[in-house]
Amino acid sequence: MNIKFFWTKSSFKIKERETIVGIICCLIIVAGYLFINRKSKPTQELPIVSVAPAAQEDVEIYGDYVGRIRAQQFVEVRARVEGFLEEMHFEEGTFVKKNQVLFIINQDQYRNKADKARAQLKKDQAQARKAERDLSRIRPLYEQNAASQLDLDNAIAAYETAEASVGMSNADLQQAEQELGYTIVRSPISGQISESQVDLGTLVGSSAKSLLATIVKTDTVSVDFSMTALDYLKGKERNVTFGQKDSTRNWQQTVSITLPDNSIYSQKGLVDFAAPEVNPKTGTFQVRAEIANPDHVLLPGQFTKVKILLDVRENATVLPKKSLIIEKGGAYVFVMRRDTTAEKRYVELGPEFLNNVVVERGLAPGEIIVTEGFHKLTPGIKMRIDNSYAEQKAKSQSQATAE
Repeated sequence: MNIKFFWTKSSFKIKERETIVGIICCLIIVAGYLFINRKSKPTQELPIVSVAPAAQEDVEIYGDYVGRIRAQQFVEVRARVEGFLEEMHFEEGTFVKKNQVLFIINQDQYRNKADKARAQLKKDQAQARKAERDLSRIRPLYEQNAASQLDLDNAIAAYETAEASVGMSNADLQQAEQELGYTIVRSPISGQISESQVDLGTLVGSSAKSLLATIVKTDTVSVDFSMTALDYLKGKERNVTFGQKDSTRNWQQTVSITLPDNSIYSQKGLVDFAAPEVNPKTGTFQVRAEIANPDHVLLPGQFTKVKILLDVRENATVLPKKSLIIEKGGAYVFVMRRDTTAEKRYVELGPEFLNNVVVERGLAPGEIIVTEGFHKLTPGIKMRIDNSYAEQKAKSQSQATAE
């Protein structure tokens, strides 16, 4: 029994030593592996980004609307006297001048009426002269008591009646001559005339309210479009009143329009009127602009796209829209500090234009912002700048030094 126990205890000690040696060998292997792996692992590279400075420039803010072309003047030519239409002195669709003869209505009855009124006037004038001579004879006789007061009163009354008749006849003659003049229908303005609305021989007249033709003046046209009440409030915030010129600013509310072929019309107009109230049905108010049309390219009634200069933001801070990160909490950009670390900066945005956006608050002009590669960044991480920007910056600095 004693011998058997001795051998069991010895084998236990041998196994314990083997276990300890195995553990030490494993630790040595693991430590060697970690050392070799740490030594062979490359260092982490810095994220490469593209950067650009926040610019400062004057920004023009535009608004796009749908407008309609309207003639500056649109006149309906109507007959003012009744009669048969005898002559037409224009070609339909052509340009007519002011006071040009357009139509002639039969003049016979109006000429006869004028002749009758002229004859009546001569008759009344003759009676007035006789009454004046009678009064001039009666007056000295009355002073000499050779004529009674009744004779003098009758002579005065006859003279005044004759003078009144002369005035009435003169008015009748003027009216008759005016009606005779209305038989010659003239153009009230210069412009393009439409086709004739009546044929020769047709009975026309004021009683029938006969429309003879229409004339439109299109050397200058009006562009009507609607703006929202929100546009009005935003304009007020920028001290811009639509339809009113402001001598304190160096720009005006210009308007450009797009033609049906999507080309931009060469002439620009100016806003000259804005309605003083908002239409409760549409929530908009009418705005009008005048624009030159010397070649008659713009046609009245035509719909067009209107682009109006709403405001000019002077010395505004501008950055590319591609550098913005939009999230639920707002918009932010990554700004590069002097030690090339990234800073997450929230900004307040203003109006957009082209591929840029105005920054109202949160960013100063000249600060370096990350435009590409910001998805790799976290606040405080160091960055490596793309060489293209560094080369561009060095080139601009060298050009500034040379100047």
